[in-house]
Amino acid sequence: MGWVEGLRGLAQRYPALVALLAQLTATALLTVIVLFANYIAHWRFALLTAGLLQGLMAASIGRWLGLSRWWWWLNLAFVPALLAFGGAPLPSWVFLLVFFILLLLNWNSFSERVPLYLTGAQGTQLLADILARQPAPLRFVDLGCGPAGPLLALARQFPEGRFVGVETAPLSYLLAWLRSLFQRNCSIRYQSLWRTDLTEFNVVYCFLSPAPMPQLWQKVCAEMQPGALFVSNTFAVPGVPADRELDLHDWRDSSLLLWRIPG
Repeated sequence: MGWVEGLRGLAQRYPALVALLAQLTATALLTVIVLFANYIAHWRFALLTAGLLQGLMAASIGRWLGLSRWWWWLNLAFVPALLAFGGAPLPSWVFLLVFFILLLLNWNSFSERVPLYLTGAQGTQLLADILARQPAPLRFVDLGCGPAGPLLALARQFPEGRFVGVETAPLSYLLAWLRSLFQRNCSIRYQSLWRTDLTEFNVVYCFLSPAPMPQLWQKVCAEMQPGALFVSNTFAVPGVPADRELDLHDWRDSSLLLWRIPG
């Protein structure tokens, strides 16, 4: 259905908006279920039971619309957490703090339409297999590295290479920078991917969203050296078939898309 595909596309660009839609839809469905159950069987849900049911529906709707795994857990827990802590003697600043933590982790979802996507273990292993076949010296950059787990794993596996992560979500950058302090061949830059000079790297990796891919491809073609490798997790360049596509066999049915820069 076209409207479903439209919402799934929206989930890639504005996941917070689709998560809100999932919450509102689940709340509406729960209202119908509660009224129907009360009318037919005079059955009333306990408040926390109703909250858990709403959370499960919101998480399932969000997942169906293409939200990533961490949004599943957030949608699941949101209303039950409000109900559980609603009567607890917690200061209001606790909820404000949680909001700001989520905002700082997912900052790029609003500024650059790039939400936080995390490369899984399968993707990291497949990247390692790819890097093992690249000529030395290896110079690798992760555009939007998040907390930098996969980047650091690769840096440890290839100690002779040079690994750089760029990130502009403040909390993600801070976590990545702290984690990289003791990894000598890895550095983290608080820098927009658009300000990153790609000429110094022979492997460029990203896991972004559909929104920036056309413009990023132009940057890649203008700056990367012939023979260098551009790798995108999941998201294709419109109108430019990948030279290779490697399935990750994960729950997202995602893949690594590889382009070799022509001479």
